[in-house]
Amino acid sequence: MGVRRCLQSGGALLSFLANILTVLSTATNYWIHHHEGHSGLWQECNHGICSNIPCQTTLAVTGACMVLAAGLGITGLAMGLRIRCFEGESLRGQTTSALHFLCGLLLLIALTGYTVKNAWKNDVFFSWSYFSGWLALPFSILAGLCFLLADMIVQSTDAISGFPVCL
Repeated sequence: MGVRRCLQSGGALLSFLANILTVLSTATNYWIHHHEGHSGLWQECNHGICSNIPCQTTLAVTGACMVLAAGLGITGLAMGLRIRCFEGESLRGQTTSALHFLCGLLLLIALTGYTVKNAWKNDVFFSWSYFSGWLALPFSILAGLCFLLADMIVQSTDAISGFPVCL
């Protein structure tokens, strides 16, 4: 397996991990933990009783960015797997890379906004759902880099294919 294929496989694996972490983070209610219970983007649980959180601008923006990041990440994973599996087609990794970088940007916006909103509260601690979102961020960016480097290898191979060069 060549360098290009290894980069594509690594990008697909990183994208898969980023998507798992993003969906897990978005869907669960353990973003913050406090002495009475825990809460996420959609629900707050106090003393074992969960209820929907009333609409708040910061939570709405965070939730929207997380859902968009998950959607773009899944689309990027599908495109990356297609690039990896169908070698003969002229598929470009630049679009896949852009989707992963955009996913990372949306994760950064969502998590930074949520951090700013809750960092100064007393007796509130960030929990595992929140940290899963932060862990998805480097995986998404690294997946984008893998697909970008693999695409650069394809472009350079195409560029020098007509020259009588022994490599």
